[in-house]
Amino acid sequence: YRRYRRLSQRKRVALFCQFEGKTSFGMSVFNLGNAIMGSGILGLAYAMANTGIVLFLFLLTAVAGLSSYSIHLLLKSSGIVGIRAYEQLGFRAFGIPGKMAAAVAITLQNIGAMSSYLYIVKYEFPLVIQAFLKVDNEWYLNGNYLVIIVSVSVILPLALMKQLGYLGYTSGFSLSCMVFFLIAVRKQLASRNVLSALIGCKTVTWCSASCTGSVVSVVTGSRVFQTAYTIPILAFAFVCHPEVLPIYTELRNPSKRRMQHVSNISIAVMYIMYFLAALFGYLTFYGNVEAELLHTYSRIDPYDKLILCVRLAVLTAVTLTVPIVLFPVRRAIQQMLFPNKTFNWPRHICIAVVLLTLINLLVIFAPNILGIFGIIGATSAPCLIFIFPAIFYIRIVPKEDEPMRSVPKVLAACFAGLGFLFMIMSLSFIIIDWTTGSKNSGSGH
Repeated sequence: YRRYRRLSQRKRVALFCQFEGKTSFGMSVFNLGNAIMGSGILGLAYAMANTGIVLFLFLLTAVAGLSSYSIHLLLKSSGIVGIRAYEQLGFRAFGIPGKMAAAVAITLQNIGAMSSYLYIVKYEFPLVIQAFLKVDNEWYLNGNYLVIIVSVSVILPLALMKQLGYLGYTSGFSLSCMVFFLIAVRKQLASRNVLSALIGCKTVTWCSASCTGSVVSVVTGSRVFQTAYTIPILAFAFVCHPEVLPIYTELRNPSKRRMQHVSNISIAVMYIMYFLAALFGYLTFYGNVEAELLHTYSRIDPYDKLILCVRLAVLTAVTLTVPIVLFPVRRAIQQMLFPNKTFNWPRHICIAVVLLTLINLLVIFAPNILGIFGIIGATSAPCLIFIFPAIFYIRIVPKEDEPMRSVPKVLAACFAGLGFLFMIMSLSFIIIDWTTGSKNSGSGH
């Protein structure tokens, strides 16, 4: 048995060393932070309006901690078997069904995310151009043309990079765009003197009203229901798990501890950005904030130059996130269709072109497909964040090291159960939205 363990250790080292990572710690943080950041940041102020500041902060803190724990499970499983591919962890845990389940979940989740980003480009970019140039009925105000132009000129060249690490610079620029978004939202808050209005308002700020903030929401039936809607939004706010292992593969001087530090820093940075964006947006509009924060600003002054610049910065950020999200999809497709093939440029390019073409066709010709992607996201996101890391960990970690009733495995089992709970909640709210015609549910990405 000891000899077998020594041989497996040598084989594990060989697997880890077959690719020499060259991406620095900082660039890895930028890439993972960019993978975490999604268009969901625009809906967090609305979430805070439904929960109150204290409950929102508690939920956001809990989700950030759970996301870090989930990455810990992935990295520990990866370290035990010497594999840095999500799909291969599924194979080691459950064979071909586990591999296919992980690959399909990654593909559907990330195609849905990329489609939602390009939907933002399709509907927001023409409005920004029109406001800046003061023109009407020009061909370049057609959102379909703009989606194709952005995909071919920006997204495709970045998606053709051989390694994910090369996108560190664009990821850093994408994050800087969101920092500009934060600064602008803070400036709007200061210019409206909201804090002084909050202090001077006669209504105590412990209850929710359109003119006041809510530190702790009044508990009513409708308030509880609206608060419940925000839980799935926050639960999926830190979706980055398909990108963790590819970034780990390309990390310079890789180790589980070093990659965990990359993950913790990325989550902490996005945690701060999420909370500040929600807080500043909420304190500006209180109960009048809409589900999409920029629409609330545009309702006041659609031609405000600062808000137009912010919208352009958000468009830039989500556009530069698409190549990061595309990499794991291409890797999943290769694991499903070409599992034993080495790197090949024609195949690498072909998969990227086919994926972008498919996503462009969905965005242009199937505008109502977002409802389907809502169902897919509510199913695949809990699997990738909660369920798969937990059950892979339980299956991969040897019983000799950690018995089934050990504390780590019991916690992992509870974590998987939490994922099923989030999945049921998300699907239930989407079905309620469809039956009632409302649009309250959403996702963090």
